[in-house]
Amino acid sequence: MKSIVEHFQEVRRKKELDDHHIKNTRKVGSASNDWIIRETQGWLAVNKPPGLSVECQPGATDTMEDLVFTYLSSTTRKPFVGIVHRLDRPTSGIVLFAKKKSVLQEMHSLFRSAKIRKTYLAVSIGTPNLKKGMLEHLLVRDTVQKKALVVATPCPGASLARLQYRILTVKNNNALWEIRLLTGKYHQIRAQLGAIGCPVAGDVRYGASALPEAEAIALHAQRLVFPDPVSGSVILLEAPLPKIKIWNDWDILTGR
Repeated sequence: MKSIVEHFQEVRRKKELDDHHIKNTRKVGSASNDWIIRETQGWLAVNKPPGLSVECQPGATDTMEDLVFTYLSSTTRKPFVGIVHRLDRPTSGIVLFAKKKSVLQEMHSLFRSAKIRKTYLAVSIGTPNLKKGMLEHLLVRDTVQKKALVVATPCPGASLARLQYRILTVKNNNALWEIRLLTGKYHQIRAQLGAIGCPVAGDVRYGASALPEAEAIALHAQRLVFPDPVSGSVILLEAPLPKIKIWNDWDILTGR
């Protein structure tokens, strides 16, 4: 079974990218689509690996947006690919794409009104004082350093970041976190864990050492729960962990 990266490399060999999208709409052989979590008429949920960007941007050619465009092009001549939300390049896990503009607008509304419940798994270097609780910080986005800074007092550009967490287990001064994100700020989990002396494993930008997989950090968007914008039924999605050493070292059951 091919990984998503191998799948994308095969796509790149068979087709040329034009303006960040693949124009040839022929079906891509028989490559596995195991990176797809669920698909409906209105949206597509995918499991992003670490090291791939979500959105087409200067300097990024292998992206989830390109991959989704290629996949949808096998059945639709000019597919609509709407990015509902984003994950940082080194983060893995669930990303939603809308297949219709109307669905994209509705899903953006769900995010704005906090009707989508987001749960992450993370491995930190160091352990927090409390086994469960809430973290609250004021964050400012530093566009020069390309990171979020924690500030002690309100200032221009600062916004409140909140998350709930519980520690699932501790091993060799590393902690396995389950995190419910209550706000969606830039680099929020990475900055908040770094601020309490427990940076995400592999996150060099916030104080940890790099992992053997240089483009990965131990942060995974594991679960989304939301009302389907078309049917109204409650959707629960879960993404398997990437098969890299930092996750293989833990006995984790993600299905519930």
